[in-house]
Amino acid sequence: MDSIDKLAEIFKEFPGIGERQARRFVYFLMSRNNGYTENIAKLIADLKKETAQCKECYRFFILNNKKEKVCEICSNASADSSILMVVEKDSDLESVKKSHVYHGKYFILGGLVPIVEKTTKSRVRIEELKKKIGNSKELKEIILAFSLSPQGDHTDHYIRSELKDLGTKISSLGRGLSTGTELEYSDNETLKNALKNRQ
Repeated sequence: MDSIDKLAEIFKEFPGIGERQARRFVYFLMSRNNGYTENIAKLIADLKKETAQCKECYRFFILNNKKEKVCEICSNASADSSILMVVEKDSDLESVKKSHVYHGKYFILGGLVPIVEKTTKSRVRIEELKKKIGNSKELKEIILAFSLSPQGDHTDHYIRSELKDLGTKISSLGRGLSTGTELEYSDNETLKNALKNRQ
């Protein structure tokens, strides 16, 4: 396997990228000058040095010389600690945050629960979520915010069954979202309606 094939294999691991797109990326990079590719390599290396994963919500964030590995959302005293939104991934959190319609705390589950799966607990952060809920004295509501797909619905049911004995109110986003909609691609108005109509 030569360098072109190796790099294409790496790009194929990116979400939503197939064989043809992966090769397009490789050939695009080959058409650029050395300064361009060197800059990309440096940015990728810096990304790992300058970011951390929040120990509270598991979101990746820029450290900005912080020693404490808690992101600005979790450390924000004005954020509403009575509600916790559980999302699949970082890009979902960013979409909700940009909509400016939600002002509570977040928790990134780390994925969706496959419909046929026996090792669910190793695929998502369910134990970490239970611990976070158990440690919170102010929490009154958990909002499950997953994409409207069979896997998203299955994850919703799974989380509800795992949290049912904790006694905290659990709601899901309303049907302001169309079935099959990826949360990260939803516009502000749709997210606003989905939050308003949660059930």
